[in-house]
Amino acid sequence: MSHEKLTLDEMTRAGAHQKGHFRLSSGLHSGDYLQCALYLADPRRAERAGRLLAGGIRDLGVEPGLVVSPALGGLIIGHEVARALGLPFIFTERQGGEMTLRRGFAVAPGERIVVVEDVVTTGKSSREVIRVLEEAGGRVVAMASMVNRSGRDDPFEPLPFHALLAVDFPTWDPGECPLCAQGVPIEKPGSRPVS
Repeated sequence: MSHEKLTLDEMTRAGAHQKGHFRLSSGLHSGDYLQCALYLADPRRAERAGRLLAGGIRDLGVEPGLVVSPALGGLIIGHEVARALGLPFIFTERQGGEMTLRRGFAVAPGERIVVVEDVVTTGKSSREVIRVLEEAGGRVVAMASMVNRSGRDDPFEPLPFHALLAVDFPTWDPGECPLCAQGVPIEKPGSRPVS
């Protein structure tokens, strides 16, 4: 079994764990943000993370035939996981506010798929990807991410899920955010429009 994980300290040293006042793509506010792209910017770290996540997926025993990630955040880690598993890789993207398969990509009917994300908070983007893949005839058999900040061991039950790092950073609805109440300027990082 694959038990090696990423640590928050590794993410912090890479500049990927940031402190401040952030509006997450879920619409929630937080004083912590994980910018996995900064961790993955080093190809050696990206390869290692992909290898570790691939090991965790193997441990799930689901035997996927395809790796799919949402653009933009999941692209690098998804590609590295696919490489480590020796599987093809495709991705979804947002067009006109709707999640869709990237032009030119297709899913075979019944294709066994693992969806790989960088960070899962509410799981909204991942569920959109699942919907697109199922509508295309695919069968999602597992979920995986570098970071799980959902506060749940498996935010996609009954689908199996594996993450390299679980963090429990506080999040707040905008109307209850103490950082807003203190007047701390807010940033909107990430690639998905706020819902």
